[in-house]
Amino acid sequence: MKQKILSGIGLAIAAACLPTGATAGVIGMLGNFDVINDTGKTAHGFEIELEGLHASDITDTFGGVGRGFPSGRGFDPATSVVRYGAPTVTEYSSGSTFGTRVTYMGVFDGTGWDYGTPSGSFITPGDNCWSGGGIGYTAATPCDHFGVGTLGNPIRTTYSWLLETATAGVLTNGTVSLPAPAWSVVQAPPPAPGLPAAPPVVAAVIEAPEPEAADRFGEAMWVKVFTTELEDAIDLEELVGGNPKVEAAVTEVEWQLLQKDPGNPLSGLLESGYGAPVGPKAASILRRYEFYRYAGFYDPDSNEAKPYLSDSHPLENPLPGQESDLGNYLGAQNAALNLDVLAIVAPPAGVPEPGGAALGLLGLAALGLVRRR
Repeated sequence: MKQKILSGIGLAIAAACLPTGATAGVIGMLGNFDVINDTGKTAHGFEIELEGLHASDITDTFGGVGRGFPSGRGFDPATSVVRYGAPTVTEYSSGSTFGTRVTYMGVFDGTGWDYGTPSGSFITPGDNCWSGGGIGYTAATPCDHFGVGTLGNPIRTTYSWLLETATAGVLTNGTVSLPAPAWSVVQAPPPAPGLPAAPPVVAAVIEAPEPEAADRFGEAMWVKVFTTELEDAIDLEELVGGNPKVEAAVTEVEWQLLQKDPGNPLSGLLESGYGAPVGPKAASILRRYEFYRYAGFYDPDSNEAKPYLSDSHPLENPLPGQESDLGNYLGAQNAALNLDVLAIVAPPAGVPEPGGAALGLLGLAALGLVRRR
């Protein structure tokens, strides 16, 4: 079953907060992430489904042609950065639903696959599951690194490992427990003529996996968030471990336990960045999310997590005899939003402000409603 990353109300907020057009001050959204294959089966590819976006909205891909990455296949950094080489980018549609799939996939020669991602547990420094990541990435490493750049927020993002079915050479979508952030940009009201415009509020929301049963809580995970503002734009290839821009991020959310309550559609959300406008020189915002499995006690009837300590203080290095709620590393998501700094200026006198500001205020009001509820 595919994982839904954003619920309806979260999508409405993200859409309302994200004005369209160049005057909105947004020129690109980027996401680069490590993901562990914990499906129990060897995967032979990975798929990123972006509902509501066209292929022309995809600006770049990790391992893609023309992005400063080798696009060959294998483990040699001179020829490829990921096992599967460059992904394919294809549009799909079904009735009123449309979107684009970015698919990394092995080659089946009729008897076997050239490459696969084995299943297992793995701890990485984050964003290192690729041939240049410095962890000795080999055929036995049970994780990979993928990424995509877009011109806007998708309605829904779905990640899937591609797993072989009972029919040799035929793949199906397996689940992935790694949320994708939905960005929002809330513009300040237009200033008086001749005065500089106030900077926008740039925020992001991630959401825990949906429950698999209607009467039980969903999977729980610990999340840690780091962030930084930069005075220049970020490229997709810079969103990897060891890059100075990623290393400059500081802790924004120490720890938060994310879990969906089937009776509360607003549960399982982590919002970061709301309430404080970006700096006047910010050209890009970077947020890094680290995900760990919750390893504590679950209520046997409802599957609700009962953490040993508070949400903000899981035990990373417990003393002998103490429980630790911090389980296996699930992956890291490096996300960035590039702002058009030339658009964040006051319009000349007599020039009407585009509708983006009104949409941004509508989104802010919606967020206030969510917080009250």
